[in-house]
Amino acid sequence: MATSGGIDSMVLVHLLHQLKYDFAVAHCNFQLRGEESDGDEAFVTSFCNERQIEVFIQKFDAAKFAEDYKLSIQLAARKLRYGWFYELLDKEHFDYLLTAHHLDDSLETFLINLSRGTGLDGLTGIPNQNDRIIRPLLSFSRIDIELYAKSNVVNWREDSSNASDKYLRNKLRHDVVLVLKELHPNLLASFENTLEHLKQAQSLVDDASKLVYKIVVKEEKNLLKFQLQELLKLPNYKAYLFQWLKNYGFTAWDDIYNLVEAQSGKQIFSEHYCLLKDRDCLILSLKEEATATDVYLIDKNVSQVNISLKFEFCNVGDISESNSNSIFVDEEKLLFPLVLRRWQEGDFFYPAGMLGKKKVSKYFKDEKLSLIEKSNQWLLCSDNQIIWIVGMRQDERFKATSNTTKILKITIQ
Repeated sequence: MATSGGIDSMVLVHLLHQLKYDFAVAHCNFQLRGEESDGDEAFVTSFCNERQIEVFIQKFDAAKFAEDYKLSIQLAARKLRYGWFYELLDKEHFDYLLTAHHLDDSLETFLINLSRGTGLDGLTGIPNQNDRIIRPLLSFSRIDIELYAKSNVVNWREDSSNASDKYLRNKLRHDVVLVLKELHPNLLASFENTLEHLKQAQSLVDDASKLVYKIVVKEEKNLLKFQLQELLKLPNYKAYLFQWLKNYGFTAWDDIYNLVEAQSGKQIFSEHYCLLKDRDCLILSLKEEATATDVYLIDKNVSQVNISLKFEFCNVGDISESNSNSIFVDEEKLLFPLVLRRWQEGDFFYPAGMLGKKKVSKYFKDEKLSLIEKSNQWLLCSDNQIIWIVGMRQDERFKATSNTTKILKITIQ
């Protein structure tokens, strides 16, 4: 379990030890408070050693990490500790990570999210379990924990930074929550009831969004396509878009809602995703990391190529029907190495089964490819002549016929 040495985590350690659970302790020293941080580490280590509890200690230079990545100290410490916790879970084969968050923490989180603006899920407090993280003390207040610590002679370390109003959470704790508790002595009990109602409401929202998702969204390869004709039938379509897109890192919600009525081609980006307006739909995809300059060379006499795509090459004795995943070409017409590249403006080819040439851009338009699908499209070429618009259409010039003596089958997986 995650243990800082403070009262909350020491109470949880004491409870687990008294109940004879099989557990270990993980402590982070962020080196932010000098001797005090080292004292916390020594205290936790000594406590565990006296009781033969396995303990893992990790030192971090949190201040430097925050400066290097331009993060607040609190966010930097959070990223560091949870990154290490998950490494520890996997390396030591632990089942769960336990933290000592309690009901007051959940109230403070509620107020922080409320002040910053959030959806319904941001008002449901801290979850009892999230992935492999379990919080056993969430139904207990800070006062409950203090009473337990005193009655069971549980020692702990005071963190001097908790007294500072430098951080938003502390300011809310000292200046807002205390006043609310004075005005409403049963504040935490009422808040717990409210959380339960909000969680039930969130469950209804989740159920509805899943049902409507099946009607509005089409999943194609690595894309999600939101059909605007179906979406706009919903009087509250913005709420559904928020539910479907909130986990993809988007924050400019007004821009996303305006995208519905925007001209085709307009895009909005999060850190890792792109949302594109394309005619009658919105298309969600991963940001394309490859660029139009990416080029791969494929030498002769190879049977398998694992690059951006996975190709198989084999000589065959006859021609079966080509499909989107395989073509048959006349090997004697090829100049090696073959080139796999992105399409470029001005590219043209001779579509198999047709007379004459056609611009690749016109072919894409006829096939109704979106901007994202165009940017993701690869061409297999011989001496800069297109053999195959990969996965779509073969070129007539390289197509194997009944007179071909060396038939090469090219397959993409």
